[in-house]
Amino acid sequence: MGHDHNHGHNHGHDHNHAHGHGHSHAHGHAGHSHGPTLSANDSPEARRSKERAILIAAVLTGGFMGAEVIGGLISGSLALLADAGHMLTDFASLLLAWFAFRLARRPADWKRTYGFDRFSVLAALVSGLTLFAIAGWILFEAVQRLRDPHEVLGGLMLWVAVGGLVVNILAFWVLSRAEGDNLNVRAAALHVMGDLLGSVAAIAASLIIIWTGWTPIDPILSVLVALLILRSAWSVVRESGHILLEGTPAGFDPRAVAADLEATLPGVARAHHVHAWSITQERPMATLEVELAPGAAADDVRRAVKRRVREMTGMEHVTVEVAAGMVQEA
Repeated sequence: MGHDHNHGHNHGHDHNHAHGHGHSHAHGHAGHSHGPTLSANDSPEARRSKERAILIAAVLTGGFMGAEVIGGLISGSLALLADAGHMLTDFASLLLAWFAFRLARRPADWKRTYGFDRFSVLAALVSGLTLFAIAGWILFEAVQRLRDPHEVLGGLMLWVAVGGLVVNILAFWVLSRAEGDNLNVRAAALHVMGDLLGSVAAIAASLIIIWTGWTPIDPILSVLVALLILRSAWSVVRESGHILLEGTPAGFDPRAVAADLEATLPGVARAHHVHAWSITQERPMATLEVELAPGAAADDVRRAVKRRVREMTGMEHVTVEVAAGMVQEA
């Protein structure tokens, strides 16, 4: 992480637990619920459940995609083609998300001491960016259709859209049950939600065309779906980008943590160099440096600091560097 404070500190980090990722950062705590949002989501069983949900959703999405492409081409519906295009990228994104879970199983090594967990965040970022591309294509094609209306076969469009809705509801249900706080699964669920909304729009458009013959409703509702997709895409890109830029985890304010430690722990004369980041949304961690008050015992202060940070933020993985008295800043 580059937080190397060469101040001649006592670096007793109590490293006595194995992460299951090949590095041994145990900080004197039992169990392993990294942060307030984890709630046991980091267990192997939970990971396998998420991986299985992603694969099921990918099979459902990929299986129906071909039917929707054919139905969209025959019926002339942009809403169906837009939904099929969305399903194509969903299928690719779901496979990428599944691969990220598979890759994360690999143990850490001397080159990648945190293992491959963060690949899932990269997968979420790519997934979010593809949503922007899909929405852009839908908006462009909708403008073209409004300028040059096409004939749309409402009946065929309706049946294909209903089939797509059923498939998307199943896929979203599978993913939402396994979502928890995993950004990768959440990105996949948002993709499928976009598909689900696309199917609803296609059904509404087909019914209006059947009843009134007004074909511009097809591209108009496609634009509405594109705007909803953009909103979801921005959420995923923003959060995954925050993690990749090593932003502080939700609920962790380094300034407040430092001030609290100085105010509540008699053995802490000063708390500084507070850094917090996330390997994934479910694995937050922090490092900080404290200067001891006169007469304070380093080991006692270190344990008290970790306990206090855990009480304040729920974060378990905290490394504390202890220095006696004033130190020269790097």
